[in-house]
Amino acid sequence: MTHKVLVVDDDPEIRDVVHIFLRNEGFHIFEAEDGLQALQILNREGIDLIILDVMMPNLDGIKACFKIRETSNIPIIMLSAKGEDIDKITGLTTGADDYVSKPFNPLELIARVKAQLRRQKLAEESYGKSATDSGIIEINDLIIDKRRHVVTVNKKEVSLTPLEFSILELLASHRGQVFHVEKIYQSVWKEDKYLSDNTIMVHIRNIREKIEDNPREPRYIKTVWGVGYKVE
Repeated sequence: MTHKVLVVDDDPEIRDVVHIFLRNEGFHIFEAEDGLQALQILNREGIDLIILDVMMPNLDGIKACFKIRETSNIPIIMLSAKGEDIDKITGLTTGADDYVSKPFNPLELIARVKAQLRRQKLAEESYGKSATDSGIIEINDLIIDKRRHVVTVNKKEVSLTPLEFSILELLASHRGQVFHVEKIYQSVWKEDKYLSDNTIMVHIRNIREKIEDNPREPRYIKTVWGVGYKVE
């Protein structure tokens, strides 16, 4: 199966470089120079992953990511020339799955693309688990349906990105066990190399915003200071 990747950036040189490297890895590439073009292509093509620049004319990457997340959980890797943590947090909060700062090593970007597609494949394969496994995790008013990738709180469905769901499923499947951020990264991203940034922290915060009555005093995902996170 040839994966379709959409590269969205207003800089044609960056699009060309990414296109060449991805094509050499066997991917089928689509290009867009802004968020509006990206949305049009998404409506026509069965895209498997998006590489989305933050700063673009007409419709920037942040707004485009919001629009995409209204209807799709497709993996999104954000690109930005800005490297400060606040920009990473902004990109991840919109629902992006990963973040790469410009200038970047194309080989690192390719590795990120492959990691996201592997994770997506593993998530899809998990749907086919034996029917004897109910695939349901119940913790008070929180219900996680692993086979359908559906989460409800107080009987109301909440929308999680694939990465958010995977993190919550990992913690909830091992109640009481404390996971260091590096272990969460390795388990969910399926990579041994851990990048020391705020990625896990931001995803945990996003999950809490969606499932907790009071994210500042969480009932489900607890922080074990200096160690990591757990679900009790």
